[in-house]
Amino acid sequence: MRTIQVTDVTDAIREMCIEANHQLSPDMRRVFESACRSEKSPLGKQILEQLSDNLKIAEQDMIPICQDTGMAVVFIEIGQEVHFEGGSLEDAINEGIRRGYVDGYLRKSVVKDPLIRENTKDNTPGVIHYKIVPGDKVKITVAPKGFGSENMSRVFMLKPADGIEGVKNAILTAVKDAGPNACPPMVVGVGVGGTFEKCALMAKQALTRPAGVHSEIPYVKEMEEELLTRINRTGIGPGGLGGTTTALAVNINTYPTHIAGLPVAVNICCHVNRHAVREL
Repeated sequence: MRTIQVTDVTDAIREMCIEANHQLSPDMRRVFESACRSEKSPLGKQILEQLSDNLKIAEQDMIPICQDTGMAVVFIEIGQEVHFEGGSLEDAINEGIRRGYVDGYLRKSVVKDPLIRENTKDNTPGVIHYKIVPGDKVKITVAPKGFGSENMSRVFMLKPADGIEGVKNAILTAVKDAGPNACPPMVVGVGVGGTFEKCALMAKQALTRPAGVHSEIPYVKEMEEELLTRINRTGIGPGGLGGTTTALAVNINTYPTHIAGLPVAVNICCHVNRHAVREL
């Protein structure tokens, strides 16, 4: 049994909130730079160059990449041989978010009640997803999610007879309906299978998979590659102003489902797709 102090979790999450909001992750930097080189439209290339300048200024001057510094989504994978000491783990996670957003002078966008709308003034609480895994490590992923792209999310409860073409059409429909609202070039996270809530969680988690890393399932990998090509042929382009780069990656996660259902969730993220990962 390995003991971890919850204060270590707080410290890590504080730093990760600040890091994710100021610096592009290595995987996103790689695909973004590739898009800058391959974009065919002169206007599209100009938009990508402007976005690239923004990313450089944000990192150099410690200015948030985007004014919407998001709602903090935390995925925490806990080894079953880990024991936490020093207080509540959930309180420690939210304290890390609070410190990150207050100390990092990041915009506080969370309201206490979805209808009364009073701001919490520290961007807490976050949305936390726990998973127990073998071992004695703790893997933390912090993914601040802005709501320009979050509002473009879709869940489709398809019929099994809709099959793979129905899944592809649902994904393309979500992307086309989003258009410029998701701040393209976008990353498209997809969850297929499970239940209503499971497919949505898979879609959100798919966004944290490194861009350019495909599913290990051959037919899913083929879908990811095909859909990326088809999405980039829609002409939406950078900033929604036309071009050959509408998406930087399509990541699809799958899960077993019921004989009567085919749930599909699409969670789109903007061109920065913020996420930071650490292991304790």
